[in-house]
Amino acid sequence: MTTPASLSPAQAAARLEEFTVIDVRAPGEYAGGHVPGALNIPLDRLPDALPALKSASARGSLLVVCASGVRSTRACEILAGADIQATTLTGGTSAWEGDGRGLDRPEGARAVWPMERQVRLAAGSLVVAGLVAGIRFPAARRLSAGVGAGLVFSAVTNTCGMAAVLSKLPHNRAPRSGAGLDATLEALQR
Repeated sequence: MTTPASLSPAQAAARLEEFTVIDVRAPGEYAGGHVPGALNIPLDRLPDALPALKSASARGSLLVVCASGVRSTRACEILAGADIQATTLTGGTSAWEGDGRGLDRPEGARAVWPMERQVRLAAGSLVVAGLVAGIRFPAARRLSAGVGAGLVFSAVTNTCGMAAVLSKLPHNRAPRSGAGLDATLEALQR
């Protein structure tokens, strides 16, 4: 599979009005700050949005964004498989903000750690718990080994099962107030 087209934050900012911006992070991450005008379609819900994204791409270019560029690159690959052209933002919202560009933060939205940080906390905690419990119960060290094996698998396949599980937690889900996927898909149809 070919690498998706990408733009630096400066290039994307100069052409932002040309794009329908799609943020593929978890809703909690999105609420913590997103590229101005971005619509939220979490990566795990992208297949549900393909018809609306195909329609939107027929009207203009899609720019796909995440925190670092990893999930947005994966999203662009999924979209390419559905014959939808999309460009990714190099370095994601981290690079966007690092380049001195502002992020939209809905009033009253609480900040949620980026998914990568949540995964590091969960994985590290499980490894330490397995090692500590292994002092008394040697079989508990298997927990640490299992997490380590999962991280290796994650790196080799460029997927993350732990992120998929963590994205289901309440703080990473969309608020109930009309800001969910249905509202986003409706906005894409306009």
